[in-house]
Amino acid sequence: MIRPFLCIAASLIITAGLSWSTSTASEDLIIPEQVLEAQQERIDAIARASECTVAVFSAGKAGGGGSGVVISADGFALTNFHVSKPCGDHMKCSMNDGQLYDAVIVGIDPTGDVALIKLLGRDDFPYAEIADSDKVQVGDWCFAVGNPFLLATNFEPTVTYGIVSGVHRYQYPAGTLLEYADCIQTDAAINPGNSGGPLFNAKGQLIGINGRGSFEKRGRVNVGVGYAISINQIMHFLGHLHSGRIVDHATLGANVATDEDGGVVVTNILESSDAYRRGLRYGDHIVAFGGRSIETVNGLKNALGIFPKGWRVPLSYVRDGERFETFVRLAGVHGSDELIQKVQQGNIAPPAPHPDKPNDGENPEDAEPEDRKPAPRLLPGGLSLKQPVPKAIKGVFESRRGYSNYYFNRQNQNRVWQAHQSTGDFEANKAIWKLNGKTAQQGPAEITLDDEQTLARMATNEGNTEMLLDMSANLEQQLQPTGSGGMLVALHLWRYMLTHGPSRFGEVYYLGKAPWPGQEKPADVLVGTHDAVEAWFYFNATSGQLVGMEMYPDIGVDPCELSFREYKDVDGRELPFEIEVRYGDQTYGILQLDDYQLTAKVKEDA
Repeated sequence: MIRPFLCIAASLIITAGLSWSTSTASEDLIIPEQVLEAQQERIDAIARASECTVAVFSAGKAGGGGSGVVISADGFALTNFHVSKPCGDHMKCSMNDGQLYDAVIVGIDPTGDVALIKLLGRDDFPYAEIADSDKVQVGDWCFAVGNPFLLATNFEPTVTYGIVSGVHRYQYPAGTLLEYADCIQTDAAINPGNSGGPLFNAKGQLIGINGRGSFEKRGRVNVGVGYAISINQIMHFLGHLHSGRIVDHATLGANVATDEDGGVVVTNILESSDAYRRGLRYGDHIVAFGGRSIETVNGLKNALGIFPKGWRVPLSYVRDGERFETFVRLAGVHGSDELIQKVQQGNIAPPAPHPDKPNDGENPEDAEPEDRKPAPRLLPGGLSLKQPVPKAIKGVFESRRGYSNYYFNRQNQNRVWQAHQSTGDFEANKAIWKLNGKTAQQGPAEITLDDEQTLARMATNEGNTEMLLDMSANLEQQLQPTGSGGMLVALHLWRYMLTHGPSRFGEVYYLGKAPWPGQEKPADVLVGTHDAVEAWFYFNATSGQLVGMEMYPDIGVDPCELSFREYKDVDGRELPFEIEVRYGDQTYGILQLDDYQLTAKVKEDA
């Protein structure tokens, strides 16, 4: 049972003008109704929050554990990466319904110290209501729920109450991992074992995931300074975490410092970065990034740290008094192989405890020598956590290099493609596509797309032009027409994906969700490689309609972008009648189509 916070209630009572009659010792205390209502609201909020909080226990030999919180009825839950890592691909999770559930790893964000897991056995889990953590202010009441020192062996989580002590805090990483950008600081007690657990606002809405505390001077004991990863940052990464991948954070590809006037100035920039291609140079002042005003170096680090690798975000900079506005694609903090290596072998443990403190179970590397270890903790009924891998786990886990759990990537590939097939079955008849219309130059455009031949006759910036893709040569070297970044190759890959599907396109994986211009919500993204050319396909997450694609002929160059608009029915298939072609930060042209001819191939007689 969760008890009210009497000290808070008492202070409210005093300020509310409590009247106490001293005429007789038996006179009752008269408590204003609004005080009782406020107290009950707080109790109800904590009760709701406790229902969706998870105690995480390692099911392996290493022991350990932490906390988490369920965020959807089907059992997806958030925790810290440094909590999930010792557990491996599966763990045990308890909730205060008195049940112990099997759980499997889904996706991990090692840099941001976040992991997505999935509890099994139900499809009606209680889950947290997500708040807007950008609205959190210093002084707001908040509370943490979790499993400090692994005390929740009776399945009942611990609740600690406090205020928001600071917002938009930046905590430097250990190496390049466990970087806490834009986090929330609180004085609600957060101890080892609280890691991965939820931080709620006074209404019981989720505002962050607890992960770090300033323990250094007193060992791993709370000193009133704890940090939570903001839920808004996690929501940017959530689509990527559902992909079952090892997710990376973003970098701008530039170093910055504070100048003599207090501004944020570029001190170095990689010529291979997208920011450089968009015009950012040494000495420029960055004034806005990702929709935020930038006034300090840490402010830029905070804004940059909330975005995944590959996202495109707005950037504003000033040079010689003139302001420039652009969008930049964000590169990854790590190379793919580098990140995998760090996750597998790197030292990513939180700060070690004081030598005199026993192991709290959160981090196996803090463990005491075997001859000093206490007896293993048992859950209610004498149940040991060290059980064989459940059959249910084996059915939802697939190991593959570069993935934390490939099973969920494959499931999402199928989900996205099935949603797109509702717009028409393009695979049933691998027809020759003939597109007829005009270009922005008002000249005629005739484009033929086929597996063996892609041909275009159209008005371009160089006049009326005929272009042919040589399918026996490397596609990445045929970037026609000039200045488009490879429009003809992009159109060829667009048709090939639709008519052959992901399974026959080449190597395809589900990236997650990412923004696309003109779309209110982030799109589902499939990334595929065909004939050494990489293409990103963006699908509307609600309708399944393909809204755009990017064709990358090489690493470190601008892609050719196609935006698909004005869909109409063509022989039972939805196809776009307006295709905008962009390269860099310029629109190359717009194809206005009048009709499609989908001609089935005729098989020759033997």
